[in-house]
Amino acid sequence: MGEQKPAGKPFEISKQEVLDAWLKVKANKGAPGVDGQSIEDFEADLRGNLYKIWNRMSSGSYFPPPVKAVEIPKAHGAGTRILGVPTVADRVAQTVVAARLEKVVEPKFHADSYGYRPGRSALDAVGKCRERCWRHDWVIDLDIQKFFDSVPWDLIVKAVEANTADAWVILYVKRWLAAVLQMPDGSIAPRDRGTPQGSAVSPVLANLFLHYAFDMWMARKFPSVPFERYVDDAVVHCRSERQARMIAQAIGERMEQVGLRLHPDKTRVVYCQDGSRRGSAEHVSFTYLGFTFRARGMRTRLGQVFTGFGPAISKDALKKISAEVRSWRLHQHTGYTIGELARWINPIVRGWMQYYGAFYRSGLYPLLKRINSYLVRWLRKKYKRLRTFAKAHAAWERATTQHPGYFAHWRWEPAHWR
Repeated sequence: MGEQKPAGKPFEISKQEVLDAWLKVKANKGAPGVDGQSIEDFEADLRGNLYKIWNRMSSGSYFPPPVKAVEIPKAHGAGTRILGVPTVADRVAQTVVAARLEKVVEPKFHADSYGYRPGRSALDAVGKCRERCWRHDWVIDLDIQKFFDSVPWDLIVKAVEANTADAWVILYVKRWLAAVLQMPDGSIAPRDRGTPQGSAVSPVLANLFLHYAFDMWMARKFPSVPFERYVDDAVVHCRSERQARMIAQAIGERMEQVGLRLHPDKTRVVYCQDGSRRGSAEHVSFTYLGFTFRARGMRTRLGQVFTGFGPAISKDALKKISAEVRSWRLHQHTGYTIGELARWINPIVRGWMQYYGAFYRSGLYPLLKRINSYLVRWLRKKYKRLRTFAKAHAAWERATTQHPGYFAHWRWEPAHWR
C-alpha cells in the first residue's frame, strides 16, 4: 500500500494510515454493525475493503452508515447505557481521523485528564485521587448528566477546528456527529447533539471538548484546586466545605454555559472522614471508576492498624461481577477438565484482580471464595469418589497447596465457603 495521494484526490490521506487503523480495529475486536459484517468477514477481502475506505475518504465521498444502538450494562454496574456500534469499515475510517487528531491534541491535554490516553489508565486516576483525598478534606463528586447524549455539536466542531488545519478531519467529524442511530427494533433515530459511546472517534472528541469546557477552565479559574478527570467522570479536591460548595456551583454554571448539566442528585460534596478527620457531613463516601472511597481499616507498613480514607471495589461493581460468576454455572460443566475450566475463567478473574484488586484487594476475597465454592461443587459432581464433602475438601486442600497458581485467584484466596 503506497504512502502518497494520487493526483486528483482533494485530501492527502496515506494508505498506511488506513492500514494502521485497520490493525487497531482488528486488535480491539468488537461486534458487527448494522451491515452484519464481522471482523473476519471484512478481512476476507481486506485489500479491497481498505482500498474502498481510502479511496472514498481521500476523495471526500465517504459517508458513514447508521450506527447500531445496543443497550449494555454500565462499566462498573448501576444501570444500563446505549452503546453505538459502527460497522467495521466505519470503525477503520473513524480510527484514521482519531489517530490524525490525537497527534495534535494529545500533547496539549491536561496532566489530570486520564481517559483513553496513551500511558494513562483508570487506575492511575484512582491512585491520584486516593493521594489527594489524604491531603484534602473535601471532594466534589461530579456527574455530568448524559454527557455523550448531550454534548453540543457546534462546540465540538469549534474545538476540532482550533486544533487542525486538515479540512477532511473536520468534514468527517461533522458527518460522524450527524450519523443516525439504528435502534434495536430497526427504527432510525435522528440526532441533533451528542457523540455515541462506542465509536472510535468519540473518546478524542469527548476529551477535546472537556479540555476546553472543564480542564482549562478549572486551570484558569481555580489554579490551586486539583482534580482527576476520566472522560466525563471527575473528582475535585477542596480544602473546606465552603470552598467545595462554591466551586461546585461555579462548575454547574460552567456546564450550562457549554450546553451540559450536572446531575442534581448524583453530584455531591463529600467529607473525607477517617480516624483523624472526625467531623460529620451528609455524605462521607463517593464512588469513582468502580471504587468506593470511604473510611476503612488499613495497616501501615509496620503493621499498625488505623482508619484511613481510601478506595475498594464498589457494591455495584461487585454485584455486577458476582452476577457474571453465577451465570457461569461452573458446577454444571462436568464435561470440562479442570484445565479447561482454568483456561476459561483465569483471564477474566485475573482482569478483575488486576483492576479491582489494585486497591484494598481484600474487598474481592468473598467473591474469590465464592468461585472456589463453585469449583468444589464441580469436583463433587464430576468425581464419584469425591461426592462426600470431607473427601472433596481434602482433595481441594491438596490441590491448592501443591498447585497454588493453577487458578489465578488461588494465590490470594485458596479457601472456599463451607
